[in-house]
Amino acid sequence: MKRFLLVLLACVTAISTLSAREVYILNNSWRFFFKDENSSDNARFVTIPHTWNSDALTENGELRQTTANYRRKLFVPAEWQGRRLFLRFGGVMSVADVFVNGNFVGSHKGGRTAFALEITDKLFFGSENTLLVEVSNGYRSDVLPTSTEQNMYGGIYRDVELIVTDRTTVSPLYYGTEGVIVVPSKVSTESVEGSVSVALLGKKDALCNVTVDVVSPDGYVADTKSVKAKIDGKMVTIPFSVTNPELWSLHKPSLYRVDVVVGADTVSLNTGFRKLEITPQQLLTLNGKQVPVRGVNLCHDNAKRGNALTQSDYDADFATIKGMGANAIRSVEGPHSQILYDKCDREGMLVWVDTPLCQSPFLSDIAFYNSDAFKQNGREQLKEIILQNIHHPSVAMWGIFSLLRGRSADLMGYVKELNKLAKSTDPSRLTVACSNQDGDINFITDLIVWQQSVGWDKGEIEDLNLWQNALRTNWSHLRQAVCYGEGGAKGIFNEDYVSYNVSQHRIPESWQTRFHEGYMSRIDTNLFWGVWLNTMFDFGALRHGGGVRNSGLMAFDHAQSKDAYYLYKTLWNRKSPTLHIVGKNREARLGKCHAVKVYCSRGVPNVTINGQTVAVRNISQGIFVTDSVEMSGYNHVVVSTDKLCDSTTFAVGNYLRRK
Repeated sequence: MKRFLLVLLACVTAISTLSAREVYILNNSWRFFFKDENSSDNARFVTIPHTWNSDALTENGELRQTTANYRRKLFVPAEWQGRRLFLRFGGVMSVADVFVNGNFVGSHKGGRTAFALEITDKLFFGSENTLLVEVSNGYRSDVLPTSTEQNMYGGIYRDVELIVTDRTTVSPLYYGTEGVIVVPSKVSTESVEGSVSVALLGKKDALCNVTVDVVSPDGYVADTKSVKAKIDGKMVTIPFSVTNPELWSLHKPSLYRVDVVVGADTVSLNTGFRKLEITPQQLLTLNGKQVPVRGVNLCHDNAKRGNALTQSDYDADFATIKGMGANAIRSVEGPHSQILYDKCDREGMLVWVDTPLCQSPFLSDIAFYNSDAFKQNGREQLKEIILQNIHHPSVAMWGIFSLLRGRSADLMGYVKELNKLAKSTDPSRLTVACSNQDGDINFITDLIVWQQSVGWDKGEIEDLNLWQNALRTNWSHLRQAVCYGEGGAKGIFNEDYVSYNVSQHRIPESWQTRFHEGYMSRIDTNLFWGVWLNTMFDFGALRHGGGVRNSGLMAFDHAQSKDAYYLYKTLWNRKSPTLHIVGKNREARLGKCHAVKVYCSRGVPNVTINGQTVAVRNISQGIFVTDSVEMSGYNHVVVSTDKLCDSTTFAVGNYLRRK
């Protein structure tokens, strides 16, 4: 059970009710100051999750790559003498050094994964203690990612927990996990076979009882096993089997609970069982049924809080993604919080989790350093990513790299090493990579996703057909999907589409709309096991103009939808009807004659302009356009179908704004 530690732990009466394991949330009462301030005298109180790059502590909205300190007091009751105490951090961007009472406890290199440290022997029991976390988001050649398009915000941006256990316990130290690793090995409608591996802490060579219960969605114990294990630093692996299982699926996300009991200590995890495969016909199947993947790339921030996202942020984002009709999420450049994956488990959503071996579009960035320190950090982060998320049935694939440039033998060898490590750590899942180059690097992972931009910075959208024909001829043996998406700033418009200008950062929204319409009408879904949209939301990227990369289907505030969002909602969400006037925020237009474009998922929309019905024609699935109509002054447009209605008013001619 988790408890919020709102005050110092001084209430002895509450201590007597503690079970063997208690988890307290330490998000309050932290004092924050930058290290270059050289003193904590002016430290400010902050609440975790926190980043120093999205609050008033920064000046002029600049991204500060620096080192900062987080400090707080912690009272530890005398009654806890004889217990073990751990600190667990959900995420610190991106290097953390932890001290207790001035004593160094440990460090962690990598901003997207959790880690835990034991602090028992550094504490004063029955007294007040000082916790200090030194955090750096500065550039490091030995910490991945070394190349990124996303802002590296800095800070303790996920929950901090205090874990209190008995001396003999399930270890919180195993790669930042709960100390319990659930891996199904055989899954069918008749039965599930798998294993539960448990990390133990206690007196060396002591014996203890380890019990594993697998509890069904209905609450009955589907399997139970108990063994006597020796504490020797090795994982204790216990097999399990479930007959007639309720398999996890997108439409019925059935979850089992795994309870591990060691003495009086209990750790519980939710999990699920499903069979995910790629058929010889390059179809992704879930429990034997084809799943056309409709995915979105999801970055790690929003305009209000930077990367310090909360439960409500994730709930809102998930509802928006689900409401659009997507069935898959890609965690770009590393994993999101467990909050998101728990949500995907409960409500049915596939997940692709990237590792941070990625390349930004900036040529000066180096994504791969051929050094022992770089390679070891990549291995450690990969193991943390997999083991911390292996119990989630929603997680379908591990991303090994993204958009790497170069074909050196050293880079190729390292990618092969990471792919092999992923397969040995988790034999139950597929590996994937996102690529925008040809060559042997695309043959390493189980799956490949082509990031494509033809028709944007090169060629015309019509050339997409030529590219797909080339894939059929030369690359048909690859199990491939496609990823695409380009920029469009909400509320920025132009009269006509012109060639892309690299120096143009405030790209008109209409350019993005044209790009997505062109791709949706030309993508051959028989050639690809999935489509991935890049990205769901605009994200912070200070090396782009205005500090925001506006490739999202929605704005950086995660509230304003662009036209492209309604395009996919029209095509993907068949349960909730969509009716949307394209370009409705374009309040002023030049020229005399204009047509009205409409996205409609049900029937043929009725369109009136200034009270007069106008003929419409269907130009593509879900896309309708009127005849061109001569207009002047202010014009009122109303579209309707079934029980839906949408409207807008815009000015034609020399009008600067709506009256």
